Amino acid sequence: MHRPILALSLALGFLPSAGHAQIRNAPSPRALEFAAYIFSAANVCGYRIGVDEFGALLEKQNVKASDVGPRGPHGAKVQTMFALMSNQMALNRERSCLAVAGEYGPEGSVAKGVLLPAPAAEAPAGEKPAEKPAQ
Repeated sequence: MHRPILALSLALGFLPSAGHAQIRNAPSPRALEFAAYIFSAANVCGYRIGVDEFGALLEKQNVKASDVGPRGPHGAKVQTMFALMSNQMALNRERSCLAVAGEYGPEGSVAKGVLLPAPAAEAPAGEKPAEKPAQ
């Protein structure tokens, strides 16, 4: 009577636990971290994301940009990492922005053009640019 229970418990002991098993077809943790890092840099430093370059780097990791976006199936995980990374980057904004630009900026050492400089500030629609005061 104890043998079936013993055999079952031994068999279950050799199965991987749910905490260690990766979901089939889920992006690697590194791909999720990469996406959160780029989104954080864009948020904290004001960079624009080079969509084609960003997508190409994600594709190398077998991930689609839509999967790691806010409404994607893995968006919640990326948003959690994004919040933590953004807070850390904001603590030392200047150094963080220089570091990430050196890695993924227009002349980046890891990949070029993933992060692009912020566009020049434009006047809101309908407003005239400030005129010089009359002298």
